Amino acid sequence: MSQKPTKFYQLSREERLEQLKDNLTTESYQQYLTQSLLDDAVANSLIENQVSQFPLPLGVARNFIVNQQAYTIPMVVEEPSVIAACSNAAKIFQPDGFTTSCEESLMTGQIILTDVSHLEDAKAHLLKHFSEIQQLAQDCHPSIVKRGGGLKTLDVRFFSDHVTATDYLTVYLTVDTKDAMGANIVNTILEGVTPLVADLTSGTVLMSILSNYTTQSLVTANCAIDIDLIPNKSAVAQKDLAQKIVAASQYAKLDPYRAATHNKGIMNGVDSVIIATGNDPRAVEAGIHAYAARNGRYEGLSDWKIQDNQLVGTLTLPLSIGTVGGAISVLPLAKANLDLLGNPTALELAQIVVAVGLAQNFAALKALVSEGIQKGHMALHASSLAIQVGATGPEIEQVATALRQESQMNTMIATKILAELRR
Repeated sequence: MSQKPTKFYQLSREERLEQLKDNLTTESYQQYLTQSLLDDAVANSLIENQVSQFPLPLGVARNFIVNQQAYTIPMVVEEPSVIAACSNAAKIFQPDGFTTSCEESLMTGQIILTDVSHLEDAKAHLLKHFSEIQQLAQDCHPSIVKRGGGLKTLDVRFFSDHVTATDYLTVYLTVDTKDAMGANIVNTILEGVTPLVADLTSGTVLMSILSNYTTQSLVTANCAIDIDLIPNKSAVAQKDLAQKIVAASQYAKLDPYRAATHNKGIMNGVDSVIIATGNDPRAVEAGIHAYAARNGRYEGLSDWKIQDNQLVGTLTLPLSIGTVGGAISVLPLAKANLDLLGNPTALELAQIVVAVGLAQNFAALKALVSEGIQKGHMALHASSLAIQVGATGPEIEQVATALRQESQMNTMIATKILAELRR
């Protein structure tokens, strides 16, 4: 008689949901259980020329402790091994888990002008009339002001294009959008105050638009583990393993070819949670990759060091995301996923996301400098290979199990295993 599975990943989908049921409202639980598609009218309202819907797997990362609070974290991703690696890394850093911090959370909008005759005088004039600009911004979006948000600061910078001999005056407005995603709020305020800014500078408006480079929403995650406690199945000694992880993170600061893949590993985790919660992965990616080049060259985003016989990791990302508004308000699964997370504030969600990115980075670096990335990745890729060659139902796991016993894993071997299984 086969033993009943006890590990979460061994359970059926329904059994996993049963374990999560206490963390969900009845509505969210039913949303997960039925896996229903978006209502056609909702899908039509979200995009143009809608012809169908494109499902992606939604899973959960376990074992996370962020700021002393336990989380089961929803992740939408199609790549095998991402969730398993992330969950395993989070378990390694228990019981302390990840600590996070964020000094402020503001979005930036830009009003870009040309034909400004006296740049310094225009700047002084704008700063002198800031209270007037702020009042107009409040009038443009009074609801965000009632929630404690709205326009907070104004800055002015100059840029010169020597090719076209054009001088630009750019006004930077920082806006607190509270728990909203914020793009529409910032753009509404920008459009409302732009005529006044143009009048005060006597300039010609080129454009007014928010920036996705959210350097005033920097979120940092930290973690640490005694070197002797790092799980290690490879032949590399634990101290050497820790030193290799540090060296790998340092090398990613030097070589942009390595930095791109280093950061892609971080984004495996970040994007998966961003998508699951209805936020905009394109905006997040743009800002984070710009931040990776802040020192004049593209660099790895994480930092690992050895301190007092501990391996210590740090990751800082510019991250301005929301928990209300936008697609979040109309995507039922996004709302269910936020429910699973305990309905965090936007800042709390950002801190969770960065912790996931740091966990994902540790998992990737540890694998790369020890047994290699393919061993674990391909083991989880076995099911995908089984499906590719035509396995269905129970055959998928049977072919996948057999594939994991092989020295190599490819479609030719998977096809052979399936053929033998069907004899």
